[in-house]
Amino acid sequence: MKLDVINLDGASAGEVELDEALFGLEPRADILHRVVRWQRNKAQAGTHKVKTRTEVSYSTKKIYRQKGTGGARHGSRKAPIFRKGGIYKGPTPRSHAHDLPKKVRKLGLMHALSAKAKEGALVVIDMAASDGKTKTLASQIAKLGWKRALIIDGAEVNESFVQAARNIEGLDVLPSQGANVYDILRRDTLVLTKAAVEALEARLK
Repeated sequence: MKLDVINLDGASAGEVELDEALFGLEPRADILHRVVRWQRNKAQAGTHKVKTRTEVSYSTKKIYRQKGTGGARHGSRKAPIFRKGGIYKGPTPRSHAHDLPKKVRKLGLMHALSAKAKEGALVVIDMAASDGKTKTLASQIAKLGWKRALIIDGAEVNESFVQAARNIEGLDVLPSQGANVYDILRRDTLVLTKAAVEALEARLK
């Protein structure tokens, strides 16, 4: 499939041939869901923690005598049955990550790229050297109508462009190696440079 290439001023800069095997698939929601869930679970901190009966601060003295009170037998105020006692089977620090086959992860990225292409939300740009000015880039982005966009560059991102884009709300910049399903789907527009197209095709073939 062919797609027009533009520059940051919106002018035409030729066209590029996109691989149908990467950008022409019929998006599958089940695969995208599996990959996004894998990403978010892996990123979850898992630092939630409660105190068990061995960790709460109370005396270890038996609270009252075993017999003759007319009440139930108790030996410690730390028991979960009491207010401010230890928590029974509460959350403890752990990893929420789970395994996902590499083939599924790869397929998920291909389907994410195809989803953006099918929506008409995929743009290929010829990014000339930026002057590093946020004001200039912000006006260019506004003219192009990108409100929530992810820009993916080649193996190395243009430092002056990153500097200019840093303070623009709704604009993210990633190297091709950092391209992932979650970031692609959460933005309205996916913007690829020519170098990014080449890098992604080499990575996913």
